[in-house]
Amino acid sequence: MEECGHALFNTAIGVCGIAWGPHGVMAVQLPEADAPGTRLRLLKGLPCMAEAAPPAALQAAIEGVQAVLEGRSRSDLREITLDMARLTPFQRQVYDCVRSIPPGQTRTYSEVAQALGDPGLARAVGQAMGHNPFAPVVPCHRVLAAGNKPGGFSASGGARTKLRMLMIEGALDRGLFD
Repeated sequence: MEECGHALFNTAIGVCGIAWGPHGVMAVQLPEADAPGTRLRLLKGLPCMAEAAPPAALQAAIEGVQAVLEGRSRSDLREITLDMARLTPFQRQVYDCVRSIPPGQTRTYSEVAQALGDPGLARAVGQAMGHNPFAPVVPCHRVLAAGNKPGGFSASGGARTKLRMLMIEGALDRGLFD
């Protein structure tokens, strides 16, 4: 990937955005209230990036996200290369761990912390999830609060959006939130 840029694209849950650079995807943004809001949040903290037609690898990533958000695919989107250079080592560890949660399954913040080797990091895992610049490629919607409660979700619509995404994946079919 040699170009830099960003694009907005339609999904079953609204207009999402993707930004890329020479080392991979720099950000993915779930829908905000409107397309300008999605673009603004997508580009927050990134260098100025012009809107551009996505190169082939990015178009494939967009199509993968669209398919997952429509429930047409059970892909884990791990084929999408993420540029995590601007993140802390801890965030990279958390996001790598969360990417391993299969579609239709969930973990709690505590379970992710245990997988990282320190159960005391549950709160820090939650903070990392709140700053996730790659949703849904890093599927923070699959990480729940204690007692399998939805917990927070920084995307527009909050926990309702999180639950909708879990429903699309079939995680709610297992009676998680009865």
